Amino acid sequence: MSPASTGASTIVGAASSVPAASRVVASSADGSRTAPADSRMTPGGPGYRRMSFALFLAGVATFALLYSTQALLPLISGDFGVPASQASWTVAAATGGLALFVLPMSALSERYGRRTVMTASLAVAVAVGVLVPFAPTLGALVVLRAVQGAALAGLPASATAYLAEEVRPKALVTAIGLFVAGNSVGGMSGRVITGWVAQEWGWRIAVGVIGALAVACAIAFRLLLPAPKHFRTGSLAPRVLARTVRGHLADPLLRRLYAIGALFMTVFGGVYTVIGYRLTEAPFSLPQGIVGSVFLVYLVGTVSASTAGRLVGRLGRRGALYLAGGTTATGLLLSLADSLAPVLLGLVLITAGFFAGHAVASSAVSKTATTGRAQASALYQSSYYVGSSVGSTVGATAFHAGGWSGTVAVGVLAVLGVVAITALGTRAARVAARRDVLVAAR
Repeated sequence: MSPASTGASTIVGAASSVPAASRVVASSADGSRTAPADSRMTPGGPGYRRMSFALFLAGVATFALLYSTQALLPLISGDFGVPASQASWTVAAATGGLALFVLPMSALSERYGRRTVMTASLAVAVAVGVLVPFAPTLGALVVLRAVQGAALAGLPASATAYLAEEVRPKALVTAIGLFVAGNSVGGMSGRVITGWVAQEWGWRIAVGVIGALAVACAIAFRLLLPAPKHFRTGSLAPRVLARTVRGHLADPLLRRLYAIGALFMTVFGGVYTVIGYRLTEAPFSLPQGIVGSVFLVYLVGTVSASTAGRLVGRLGRRGALYLAGGTTATGLLLSLADSLAPVLLGLVLITAGFFAGHAVASSAVSKTATTGRAQASALYQSSYYVGSSVGSTVGATAFHAGGWSGTVAVGVLAVLGVVAITALGTRAARVAARRDVLVAAR
């Protein structure tokens, strides 16, 4: 069956999967043929820097828009007269909309191209962002945020598939790490900017400023991103899409990676949805601008995501996931303190562990899937943002019921899930290795 008939891209990871049009086959003097050259991008090669910066900006715009209300939740609560558990829906609706639409968007990217879908997604999300500051009620704000999240679904659905097709496999973890680093910068800048702007002019002006930032990122992204050279049009037939999705869900490794992404994001979504409430209340009682500045710890995530490739090289994928989980859990426990320094250190560790784990898991999905990479990535992103929605709502509810310790308890349970799933993968790998040895000995 041809790749097009499966709804998958023809670029599936190995050198042999590079389309014939991109192969260079040379003949020596004696008539023998040399190995085909891989024309995909590599660090230092033509177009790689432009591509990396373009997708970095796309990541900035995506996270800045997606989480633009998160640092403003105490102000939104006060404006509409609602508790944290209701205001948190302005975050959960956006991530939930993204989770629901990421798979359909991945199918559109198979038909119309990764760059086209990413460009259209940013354009629609930015247009909705212009309306968000004018939402008259909490319900209207939640609806607009859900539409914005659905529009943004085209970015994660297409970006990792674009990278898997256009970047050589050895550079893939690094390239995806840079895209994830853009996510961290977007999340940080969105929260820091909104915190200080909102302190002076209110939350509506703050989200408007983020919309303007996203417009600039979207324009630069479209101008910089190189045209794809290895994309092949796939099928939009529902039957083909369903078959591809079933194949991914039948893969035990992919299922584990999807669960790990969801659990890491449950921790992250819960912590950063609630942290603003905790820091504006006693014993900290920080002003909104200072609370927004706390999100500068996202810079740690930028570093940990961009170095995930080296971490995997030293510890292996499962070793890197164990380290990321342990770092996150340590940060959660430190954040229970009632003094600011250990809380900030805890946030640093939570952020570093989360972004490292996310970069490792998402790149492993791209390497594991041999067909339908856009759908494989979309399923990961869907589970990841479901985790964000669950984390923001459950974390806020736990905070309302039991304070910060309730939110931490939710996070610790999620980290234990990551460790258990990774241990299951380690055991499965050992069983497979023993089986291979027995087969070889026969």
